[in-house]
Amino acid sequence: MSTFEFTPPQPASLAIHDSEARFPVRRIFCVGRNYAAHAREMGKDPDREPPFFFTKPADAVADNGSTIPYPPETRDFHYEIELIVAIGEDCFDIAEEKALDTVWGYGVGIDLTRRDLQLAARDKGRPWDWGKAFDLSAPIAPLRRASAVGHPRDGRIWLEVNGSVRQDADIAELIWDVPEIISILSRSMGLRRGDIIMTGTPAGVGAIVPGDRVTGGIDGLGEIAIEIAAPLAVAGSAGQAA
Repeated sequence: MSTFEFTPPQPASLAIHDSEARFPVRRIFCVGRNYAAHAREMGKDPDREPPFFFTKPADAVADNGSTIPYPPETRDFHYEIELIVAIGEDCFDIAEEKALDTVWGYGVGIDLTRRDLQLAARDKGRPWDWGKAFDLSAPIAPLRRASAVGHPRDGRIWLEVNGSVRQDADIAELIWDVPEIISILSRSMGLRRGDIIMTGTPAGVGAIVPGDRVTGGIDGLGEIAIEIAAPLAVAGSAGQAA
């Protein structure tokens, strides 16, 4: 039996709708600019070029109802509502027509983004990690089994800040749909049980600040709500905010 220098952390996991069990999270893959209107608002051509991906650490997940501290090193903290896909079967180089066989279920999530850090990295041709892959940057509502909800191809996706609608679209507007995303991802690496895919956000992204309540949902897949709190204090800073 292996021994460890210190006790390993508990695996990251997500709640499951109508179950006490939890879904173990292995990796988080995110699709960039997968709605045409969002691509345009980010100053990019929405033509159907091959999709691109970035990642978040598994322990970036946060449960529905979480309070998220305003993260450090940013002055432009954004929300992005997204359809979540949870992988339940291992696959590699899978064909589009077989891709949905690997899906365990679906959910609603928010890709929280330090936009100023992301754009600074993008403009310099650097990775997006510091803008996307920080603590608690992937709040996700309880997942729902595909056996219960099917494989949704359309349905309203929306987000509100303090009761004001900021994003309002339909998942049918995805440039690359779920089977295509899974097939393309699986050409580069094997997808495994527990992998999560955040499929991209529609137009209307914007800034949030401490005190904001962010809510959203997707027809048939439930809703999510988070609160944005004050920044965490920096150790040794006599209470000054990060």
